[in-house]
Amino acid sequence: RLIRSRSAEWNVDPARIGVMGFSAGGELAWLVSARNDSGLAGATDAVDKHGCRPAFQALVYPGRSAAILPTKDVPPAFLCAGFGDRADISEGLAEAYLRFKKAGVPAELHMYSNAGHGFGLRASNKGPHAAWPERFIEWLDVRGLLAENKP
Repeated sequence: RLIRSRSAEWNVDPARIGVMGFSAGGELAWLVSARNDSGLAGATDAVDKHGCRPAFQALVYPGRSAAILPTKDVPPAFLCAGFGDRADISEGLAEAYLRFKKAGVPAELHMYSNAGHGFGLRASNKGPHAAWPERFIEWLDVRGLLAENKP
């Protein structure tokens, strides 16, 4: 809400604000995506009058994947994890992908066979999982979130 309320001042397109989180932060990113609204009309604080639905969510090896229960109203999702992560994360995220599909929410899943938990953005990453940021950028671009003109 705060970013949207100051988007003109900060030169930010409010229609392109998303949320990303890693591990426990991925769980928080999901909660932000799931618990959103279009603004509180009767709010006394001007910030609260702005909507808080992100344009996208990027959940990177999120904790508590079983709690990801999308409805048709959640934003599109980029999902990423390592095959070697704990089952509740790796298998849970694969199952969450299927729930996104059943809800009709566009989602893309990247599961890297030689990665475990916490690979993040390390310069020392080797192998396919090292390129996940490029896959994310491509995903944003295909969705029109990086282009000069919105879709």
